[in-house]
Amino acid sequence: MATGWSLIIGLIVVVIAAVLAWIFSPKGENQTVFRSTLILSFACCYLMWAITFLAQWHPLITPKRADMRPDRVPE
Repeated sequence: MATGWSLIIGLIVVVIAAVLAWIFSPKGENQTVFRSTLILSFACCYLMWAITFLAQWHPLITPKRADMRPDRVPE
């Protein structure tokens, strides 16, 4: 079962990947472009995953079953 620690662990993994991208990016004319592309890609992927994870973990709308009669729905 997923917990709140998943977000923190995911963030730590992304920060480590960003630091490694910063350190091991190839030296040369396009070093800044390469670094920023990798780091922004890691950050965007993490944000998309975290938003999707939180949206499934705490949905704004409660799912409803359409095959139940209204008088049988527990409240």
